[in-house]
Amino acid sequence: MITGHAKESFERIFRKAAQARLPLDSGDTCEIAPLAEAGTGATADTQVVVLTISSIVFRLLLILHFDENDSTRNYYLKEADERPFQEAFLEICNLCCGAMNQELLRYFPDLGMSTPYVLSARCLGHLPELKPGLLASYSITLNGSVQLAATICVCAHAPIDFVADTSAIEETSGELELF
Repeated sequence: MITGHAKESFERIFRKAAQARLPLDSGDTCEIAPLAEAGTGATADTQVVVLTISSIVFRLLLILHFDENDSTRNYYLKEADERPFQEAFLEICNLCCGAMNQELLRYFPDLGMSTPYVLSARCLGHLPELKPGLLASYSITLNGSVQLAATICVCAHAPIDFVADTSAIEETSGELELF
């Protein structure tokens, strides 16, 4: 069971991480709005990046939805960048999940984080089979033109109740955390 406070905390932690890590520049806008259900707005070409944060008491899936279209590609790949789009985008997704992991470490001391992997968005329809205690989706708009979405799926293995204080502003520059 995940309490209302814990659900709100997971959502606040996600919003803080997304607003800090998904935009490339601190001056870029990042609008996040709830979606009615997971996978809403996905096209046949939509893919998702799946990252997992696991603890003894829960498993959190952070699923970032994207279409590899010109708008998204141009935003995340600058002219001098010779990397493939997915390599650059997976790095951004990993930074976002890492920011969530850092916040969650304040409340859950033993966390593990997976490497990102890409799947078809058609897999989103199977999330209810995991019997999550929290399943929420969001639309994300960067600079008014780049469209992404995110789904948070939290499966509890024990009761979860915590209140996250996400008001602290931390200055970090993408350092690598080793396990």
